[in-house]
Amino acid sequence: MSRLGRIRAEATAATRSFLRRKTAVFFTFFFPVILVVVFGALVRTRPGGGGLFTAPPAYYVPGYLATVVLFTPLSRIGSEIARHRDDHRFEKLATTPLSRAEWLAAHTLVNLGVIGVAAGLILGLVLSLTGAQIPVSPALVLLVPFVVLAVVLFCGFGAVLGRVADSQDGVIAASNTVALPLLFLSDTFVTPSLLPSWFGTVEFLSPLTYFARGVRTVTFVPTGTGLPAPPLGTTGNLAVLTALAVVAFAAGAVAVPRTE
Repeated sequence: MSRLGRIRAEATAATRSFLRRKTAVFFTFFFPVILVVVFGALVRTRPGGGGLFTAPPAYYVPGYLATVVLFTPLSRIGSEIARHRDDHRFEKLATTPLSRAEWLAAHTLVNLGVIGVAAGLILGLVLSLTGAQIPVSPALVLLVPFVVLAVVLFCGFGAVLGRVADSQDGVIAASNTVALPLLFLSDTFVTPSLLPSWFGTVEFLSPLTYFARGVRTVTFVPTGTGLPAPPLGTTGNLAVLTALAVVAFAAGAVAVPRTE
C-alpha cells in the first residue's frame, strides 16, 4: 500500500471512530456555538463604551474561529494518543508500515474536516447573531490556509501533550491549561490597548497570535475604528504561521509513540 493509501485508510478509520462517539461529536460543535451565543449575542457592549467587547463585532471573528482551531486539535489528538496508548494500539501499529508522521497526518486530516465544518458554522452564527460585517474580497480565500495551518500546528502540539500526559484525563487538563490562556491573551477577544505595554512580548510568543492577526487582516477593516492594523500584515502572519506549523508537526510526529 502506498503512503497516501495508508494515510487514507487511517483517516477513514479515525473518522468512523469519531462519528461513533455521539457525545464527542455533539460537544465538538456545541462548545463554539455556545461561545458565540454568550459572548457574541448576549455579552455585548457598544463600541466606545469602555471595557471588553467594545470593538466592532467583526474584530472578534478571529477569536471565535480560534476556539475551534485551538481547543479541538489539542484535546482530540492528545486524547487519541492517550486512548491508543491505553489500548496498546501503538504496539500493533508498530508492526505495520504506517509511520508516526503518517498517523499524525491522517488524524490531522480528520481534524481539518471537523474544524472546517465547525468554522463554517461559527462564521454563519457570527454574521447572523452579532451583525458583524466582513468585507467581501478575494483575500477572504486566505481564511482557508490560515485555518489549515493553525490546525496542523495545534495537532502537532496536541501530539506532544498526548505523549507527555499519562492519561486521557491528564490530556484534557493539560490542553485546557494551555488553551484557555492562549485563547484570551493572543490578540483575540482582548484588544491590545486594554493590556499592559509589556504584554506585547507575551503575544509575540503565542502561536495563536499569528492566526488571529492574520485572519483579522482579511475579515476586519480598522479604518475609522481607532484600532491599529495587525502587525506583519497578511503575508507576514501567514509566513510565521507556516513556519510554526512545520515545526510543530515535526515535533508531534516524533512524539507519537511506537511502543510502550
